[in-house]
Amino acid sequence: MPTEIQLRDQSEGKRREQLFDVLSGAEVGDTIEVVADRDIDPWLVRYQLEQGRSLEWVYAHPDAEPRELQVTVGEPIGDESLPSIDVRDLKPQRRHEVLLEIFDGLAAGDGFVLVNDHDPKPLYHELKSMHGDVIEWDYASQGGGEWRVEIVKTGASETTDEDIVTRYDVREIPKQERHPTIHHRYGMIPEGGTMELIAPHEPRPLQREFKQQYGDAFAWEVVESEPGRCRVQITKTESTGESDESDTAADAVSAAPSDDESLNITEELDVRDLPPAQRHEQIFEAYAELDTGSGFVLVNDHDPKPLYHQFEAEAGPEFRWTYRQQDPGEFRVLIGKAETTVDESADEETEAPF
Repeated sequence: MPTEIQLRDQSEGKRREQLFDVLSGAEVGDTIEVVADRDIDPWLVRYQLEQGRSLEWVYAHPDAEPRELQVTVGEPIGDESLPSIDVRDLKPQRRHEVLLEIFDGLAAGDGFVLVNDHDPKPLYHELKSMHGDVIEWDYASQGGGEWRVEIVKTGASETTDEDIVTRYDVREIPKQERHPTIHHRYGMIPEGGTMELIAPHEPRPLQREFKQQYGDAFAWEVVESEPGRCRVQITKTESTGESDESDTAADAVSAAPSDDESLNITEELDVRDLPPAQRHEQIFEAYAELDTGSGFVLVNDHDPKPLYHQFEAEAGPEFRWTYRQQDPGEFRVLIGKAETTVDESADEETEAPF
């Protein structure tokens, strides 16, 4: 029988001590069932770094509270190897929160292997913008639903007193990646959270996009402006829509173009019986196989809204997303590829300096 431990209703220090004690007393191959009131991935990575023992873990549900996970103790980590964390069974918002906390806690020279179901390049831009030029980022494998990246902190982080969730220095991001990266991450920050952008000038085209997608549910403040550098803080404010969700990115999802009548539905893809790590892989494979003008109906056991943000960041303007059913335990979403027309004026705006 697996060992079971409860990491709730205690101080953070005691919870961490209890977890580390149980892990240190376990043998290779032992499994530990953990119930916690928060994601404990940073502790599990820290344990691997300090104790030199590999761990593998999987959450029972990508977003359920309390957090329930199964941790398996592996072999000792060699001197040339890094501890790993597989985030494929976490919802995207949790992934960024966990990975930022892990990197923030690394000492110079420490690192880890990130395993993800798509290219985590937006995280690279985020870490570099938050911590400075102290990131060593090497792809160990790419594609096939498993991207492995070795991430090492090479020096001390730059510090800031700003009360922000995340920062992007867009001057370091290729033009074609800037807007998708920003919208993708903004959709994940909590209500009341602030994203800071550093740009060569005030990014007014982006501000217009925000007004189109989020209405008045954000605050835009220029906090610094000088030749070649403009610092803008964008705060997610209370949604004025009908949704009860605190995540105002729901407005963007609802506003996604809908071409129900013109799309040819090819199949119904029910992923409820699949492990979370396999769901995204199958969904993206199904989307990749779609012909223009076709779509499929995704059936899931919870709102797949984080998946929308991933599609929005990585798919082109032909991407379509329409909710057909939103009930507890059964969500149905039409996902498709529609015919698109080229808007030359929009292309010219996209090619603007920001």
